[in-house]
Amino acid sequence: MGFKTRVVATLLACLLLTACDKAVKSSFSDAPVAFHPNDECHVCGMVINEFPGPKGQVVERGGVKKFCSTAEMLGWWLQPENHHDSAKLYVHDMGRSHWDTPDDRHLIDARTAFYVIGTGLKGAMGVVLASFADEAKAQKVATDSDGRVLRFDQIDLAVLQQPMGMMHSGH
Repeated sequence: MGFKTRVVATLLACLLLTACDKAVKSSFSDAPVAFHPNDECHVCGMVINEFPGPKGQVVERGGVKKFCSTAEMLGWWLQPENHHDSAKLYVHDMGRSHWDTPDDRHLIDARTAFYVIGTGLKGAMGVVLASFADEAKAQKVATDSDGRVLRFDQIDLAVLQQPMGMMHSGH
């Protein structure tokens, strides 16, 4: 091996080692993301934007899972194998969004939201859970529709599997 070849090989090795030493910056963000017209529900595969009402999403390092409703997201989340402490859960704030076209600028932390069940409002398949950031707005919708307000930790699979007629507060 000639002198020039050794110098080039040494310089190349130094460059490679220097490149390996640099910290890789992560572009991961756990902030909510917008729903797009062709997004499909992670659970049922339906096109999300074909349904009215609030949607849900789970954001974690491995990617974003989007759901056609808050109930679909919570039903998925309640499965033990889906619990990841680092995951962020988001739902639309229906106190600041139109029911038919929820605004992605108003996605809120699902764990702190107030949910109204039994409203009679149309949504995706199954139980409809209207999500709100503001407790007073949630309570008003519940009172006006004979529904009831639930917190995140009050929602379990039994709540999500209630027959439609049993969701009102008096039943």
